[in-house]
Amino acid sequence: MHQLQGYATCCQQPLVTRYHLSANKQDIAHNVYNMWRYATMLPVLNPDNIVSLNEGWTPIHSLQKIQQRFGRQVLLKDESVNPTGSFKARGISVAVSKAKELGVTHCIIPTAGNAGGALSAYCAKAGIKATVIMPRITPVTLQEECRMYGAELILVDGLINACGKLARQMVEETGAFDMSTLKEPYRLEGKKTIGYELAEQLQWQLPDVIIYPTGGGTGLIGMWKAFREMQQLGWITGKLPRMVVIQTQNCAPMIQLFEQGKIAPGFQAIPTMAYGLAVPEPFAKDMMLEVLHHSDGAALTVTEDEIENGMQEMAATEGLLLSPEGSATYEGLKKLIEKDWIHQDETALLFNTGAWYKYR
Repeated sequence: MHQLQGYATCCQQPLVTRYHLSANKQDIAHNVYNMWRYATMLPVLNPDNIVSLNEGWTPIHSLQKIQQRFGRQVLLKDESVNPTGSFKARGISVAVSKAKELGVTHCIIPTAGNAGGALSAYCAKAGIKATVIMPRITPVTLQEECRMYGAELILVDGLINACGKLARQMVEETGAFDMSTLKEPYRLEGKKTIGYELAEQLQWQLPDVIIYPTGGGTGLIGMWKAFREMQQLGWITGKLPRMVVIQTQNCAPMIQLFEQGKIAPGFQAIPTMAYGLAVPEPFAKDMMLEVLHHSDGAALTVTEDEIENGMQEMAATEGLLLSPEGSATYEGLKKLIEKDWIHQDETALLFNTGAWYKYR
């Protein structure tokens, strides 16, 4: 078991939950087939406060035809089967559960799309008011999803940074709880369950390379946090995966930061079909950069045309419909193999973070 140690912040950096780690693999709830099988490593103290729609424990596909083509073992973790159709369900489940435990009655979130739908659903189940602030250009499917769950939906011109500005203003005016990416510590805890799941599903042997579509970075940072925790617990040994950030050329602040050491002054993002990657001002950019450096990782971009081609290619080859963000990881894989950055004896794992159907 563990004790929750709390969290600390300074210098406008994200909040991070720390634990006194003493759990063992026997503490996993093996009869629970969702991410709450790792409840002993999550911050909700009273199980009665858990707000769950059976998120997590998503499948890993072995991409046989892709493997034959490229001569590498390629796996794909499919988060599209989560409640509300994306990986956002993980972080929001833990964050709303902890909000319930803390007596929160109103949550506000700026979102590019999927996080807003997830917050709307989990707040509905928890009996908490949800306000979702979303770019006006977001597909109507995602807008209607929030309304169906009973959330207050506010549409704004611009990308998620414009939504964030309005969210901060409303939080100050209403006293509501700010659910913005990494502005509170609990969404990160939900996302880290991806790392625990990967390890357990792969018999505690992590892949050599993980290619991750990155906007706000919670999944990337959360996985790395999970790997570090499992190392401390003795659950995994050996070298950790090389982490790869994938962004679209329309919005690639992390690639600029990784390659040039800074984001260009006056950087302007362009809307992209991979709206989950349209985060021009990631709050956790320093933490993401740290993960890339510590893992000997990489960062690269893909184009809108490449994303479209990747979706068609994966559907026709493996029978899997990827979100634009998921397709970006596949296109990144091809570029890394072409550079021989991924060797023939290595295993690479891709992520599909959302359901293709929600982007229409």
